[in-house]
Amino acid sequence: MKTIRYGFWAVVGLCLILIGLANRDFVTVRAMPETLAGLINLSPDIELPLFVVIFIAVGGGLLIGFFWEWVREHRQRAEARARARELADLRREIQTLRGAAAGAKDDDDVLALLEKAS
Repeated sequence: MKTIRYGFWAVVGLCLILIGLANRDFVTVRAMPETLAGLINLSPDIELPLFVVIFIAVGGGLLIGFFWEWVREHRQRAEARARARELADLRREIQTLRGAAAGAKDDDDVLALLEKAS
């Protein structure tokens, strides 16, 4: 199983290296269109290799997707916490009832006499 996992990550790493080598030309990344930047005299832009832009976009998409899924699963997590609390309360109640039943046996004189006789 470890060899399959290592093989998978080797293929992923090789693909990332090939993407990086094929897209190493520099591109200008602008935060806003040139016409709007000209109106407010602010042009936030940066030059990066294309593979860096691709990797940042994929990583950002993954982070947004993970966050979206985490928010979407809130109802299931809340229900699981409620069931865990209910289970803990029921276990505590069972222990209390077992303790009360054991104490009731000792308090009953007739049962104590019968147990001593046998």
